[in-house]
Amino acid sequence: MSIILLGLNYKSASVEIREKVSISKTNIQRSADTLQKIDNLDGIVILSTCNRTEFYLDATSDQKALDALLAFISGYSGCAVDLLRQHMYVMKGRTAVEHLFTVAAGLDSMILGESQIQGQVQDAYNYALEYNLSDNVLNTLFMSALTLGKRVRTETYIDRQAVSISSAAVELAKQKLGTLEDKTVLIVGAGDTSELAARHLVSNGIRGVIVANRTFDRAQRLADEFGGKAVRLDHFGAYLSDADIVISCTASPKYIIEKKDIALLVSQRTKPLLFMDIAVPRDIEPAVAELDNVFLYDIDDMQNVVAQNLEGRQKEAVKARQIVEEEVENFFFWLDSLLVVPTIIKLREQAEQIKKKEVEKALRRIDNVTPREKKIVEQLAHSIVSQWLHKPMYNLRYLAGSHADRIDCYMQAMDDLFGLSSGDEK
Repeated sequence: MSIILLGLNYKSASVEIREKVSISKTNIQRSADTLQKIDNLDGIVILSTCNRTEFYLDATSDQKALDALLAFISGYSGCAVDLLRQHMYVMKGRTAVEHLFTVAAGLDSMILGESQIQGQVQDAYNYALEYNLSDNVLNTLFMSALTLGKRVRTETYIDRQAVSISSAAVELAKQKLGTLEDKTVLIVGAGDTSELAARHLVSNGIRGVIVANRTFDRAQRLADEFGGKAVRLDHFGAYLSDADIVISCTASPKYIIEKKDIALLVSQRTKPLLFMDIAVPRDIEPAVAELDNVFLYDIDDMQNVVAQNLEGRQKEAVKARQIVEEEVENFFFWLDSLLVVPTIIKLREQAEQIKKKEVEKALRRIDNVTPREKKIVEQLAHSIVSQWLHKPMYNLRYLAGSHADRIDCYMQAMDDLFGLSSGDEK
């Protein structure tokens, strides 16, 4: 029994390599029979995301299993084995377990603390169960990783602070406007950054979406996705009165929203208007912030929010790493205790043999034994044996888990004391 990790991630391989090695649920299903037949491999769980593909193995022969798996990966990815070796890392035992737990905690992600990885670890475990790929050791390993992920997100704030421009926009909007559920956003410029910000706002309850873009078809596609309205870029001013939030990110070389153009409109409003300028060069004249009931944030404001929150996540990561250390110890306590199971089984079998022989001997000495008397004798013998075995078996498991370096000594002592290998009952 040996836990091994073979994988690559955004640190070790470019996206061109990662996309070839990535393996979908469908391909895992198609490959299940092949994976099950790999020699020296007792179980496998595959974690595959856009940023990593990692194979967690329980193997009886490290090198043979790794060689066979590399050949398998080379076959479906089209990458030569030598190329894979350049980009893939191998971890074993405690190092492999610590890595998985660090991944599940969000501490090995491109964005520190991101929570999406929790669902991806769950998917990997589910696929392994569904296609009969994992074994008891890997099942417990991944259940422990999922428990750890939940602990980290419950006991720390590592994933509760905005660390992207789009999420920072949502955070600032909530600070100034409170709930977003009855609000409308006007998106000026339908590029990728504006689209991402819009997605975050909609996922946080924004009611209405208006999209203004130079290319109307692009505005229409984005508006359709959010159930909103598309308008031409040169008409967006007519919709300012409907908006609570304006997100602007165009490629204009000059301001497209100036104080003098909106001063009258703003003076007629009773509710606040929030401008978010994420364009460089800026789309919105800074003097707009001088108007009453108007808030203006530019890209630097949002990046400051991101920087502050990243610092906060770093502090929370210290707590998360402590949880990882605790859960690694818990897992290896369990894993090490498995090594004494054969000794415990032999001890129980020996005790059962003695109990059976002595019960039969006692019953032969009782004349005309009734079924009730027989049951009482058997129950008494069973109770004595169970109570006598409980303490040594519990202690053996505990000592194996807490003093892993002495496991062989404990098992040898039990074997010598009770003659387990020879069956000697003297």
